[in-house]
Amino acid sequence: MNRKEKILEILREKKETSVKELSNIFGVSEMTIYRDVRELEQEGYIKRKHGAVLLNDRDESEALMVDTCPICEKPITRAYPYRITVEDAKVIETCCEHCGFLLHSRYEDKKVSAITYDFITENPISALNAWYVVGSSAVPCCSPSVIPFASKEDAEKFSKGFGGQVMSFIDAYNTIVNNMNINLKSCCHPQETVFRIDQLKKKS
Repeated sequence: MNRKEKILEILREKKETSVKELSNIFGVSEMTIYRDVRELEQEGYIKRKHGAVLLNDRDESEALMVDTCPICEKPITRAYPYRITVEDAKVIETCCEHCGFLLHSRYEDKKVSAITYDFITENPISALNAWYVVGSSAVPCCSPSVIPFASKEDAEKFSKGFGGQVMSFIDAYNTIVNNMNINLKSCCHPQETVFRIDQLKKKS
């Protein structure tokens, strides 16, 4: 029985646990457990809520497929996906931050806000204020992976364990957009102030 199977067994018995507790049980780092948990979440077996790890309410044999990503058309399986709100009304979600950056190009002339969720706590954070680890060995979804953190310190710790580069929003955006050969002109944060990418570049 591998570690992920054992995690599911623990959850069947306890109903709820935490990454820290699992780290102590298996004698591995929390980052290693985060990777297992994220994979199980992607597969639809578990969910995370306020830092706790729980079995998914659905039958384990069911694939968790609610919506598909408008960029890559993969199923959106994350409990808290990258989210863009257009003109205070239309809410659009993507499977990951990689696709989230690319989604902005479809609404470059609109007033939007963008929310992502800290990889460790899953607390919501402004996409513009987050720190990202780009291109790590952990690829929970699209590649190159883009993993968000509320603090630069947490991002750097993750990078030491899994590789990748720690970047601000604008640097991570440029890396993904240049990689995909797409020119994005504007983006904004949840406080509704519109930012132009060329203006952000001047500040960086």
